[in-house]
Amino acid sequence: MFVLMQSTRTEALHLAFDPVTGLRAVVAIHNSRLGPALGGCRYLAYPDDESAMADAIRLAQNMSYTAALAGLPLGGGKAVIIRSAHVADRAALFEAFGRFIESLQGRYITAIDSGTSTADMDCIAQHTGHVTSTTAAGDPSQHTALGVFAGIRSTAMARLGSRDLEGLRIAVQGLGSVGFAVAEHLHAAGAELLVSDLDMGRTQLAVEQFDAHPVTHDALLGTPCDIFSPCGMGAILNGQSVTQLRCAAVAGSANNQLTNLQVADQLEGRGILYAPDYVINAGGLIHAALTHQGQGSSVITAHLSNIGARLTEIYAHAQAEKRSPAQVAEMLAQKLVHGL
Repeated sequence: MFVLMQSTRTEALHLAFDPVTGLRAVVAIHNSRLGPALGGCRYLAYPDDESAMADAIRLAQNMSYTAALAGLPLGGGKAVIIRSAHVADRAALFEAFGRFIESLQGRYITAIDSGTSTADMDCIAQHTGHVTSTTAAGDPSQHTALGVFAGIRSTAMARLGSRDLEGLRIAVQGLGSVGFAVAEHLHAAGAELLVSDLDMGRTQLAVEQFDAHPVTHDALLGTPCDIFSPCGMGAILNGQSVTQLRCAAVAGSANNQLTNLQVADQLEGRGILYAPDYVINAGGLIHAALTHQGQGSSVITAHLSNIGARLTEIYAHAQAEKRSPAQVAEMLAQKLVHGL
């Protein structure tokens, strides 16, 4: 694990175990040069403890890059609570996690993420103030979706020559709280939607509400479209899956979409424009950070415009330097995060 920490330049990895509630938690703090680390708390099952720690480390690095490129005075962190088959008292589990967060003395601020809810954040908040995405603060998923929608428009402009999405075929993979909201914005903009989710009920709902075309999960990657928008779990783009894509661009909310940077070169070689995930999905972090600072919705909405502008900047650099947008984004982020 130290090898991964060294390769990602991760500052600290904190582990917690509570025998009463069964809490097994990991907090990775990637970088705190720009401010305290902020990042969501995942509550998922993992095949082993090492996988949970690796997930936290990689996601924490992404959060550092997200905060830096979004212009936020924050570092990057991530928490993972390893979900067991049976939990006797979920509220007590998250209260125990809140006590763990408080013990870190403000070096890490937690928030909602995959598998957690605002109610879970409320439990955490009973024992620490270093939490956002509570019921009072609100769910950040709507602002994540707004940022992704803005990013898709910027991507369409860079690759297709217009921000107008009317008539474009856009494939949305994953219809959770963010993906469904992204689909809603795209439908309102006149896009033709292809949708897929492992939950057939979510897919059917999108068909009914957005006149979307359902496509099986396995077939969506190879379905012809203008823009492919991955909004589910990460690692969707690898050396093999990229060869199946039949689109002009990839722009979605999923974290860690690329298995490695070489995949970005493959996309570039195929003429597929890639919107770096930690740039386009920054809306949730912007919401969490500014809400935690006591800012109102107007300030948050105004800050979301930075997402499209930053992507446009990255695309321009990539074109001028004949590099992939992923490489350019990482270079810019590292300069900000590490002062390189």
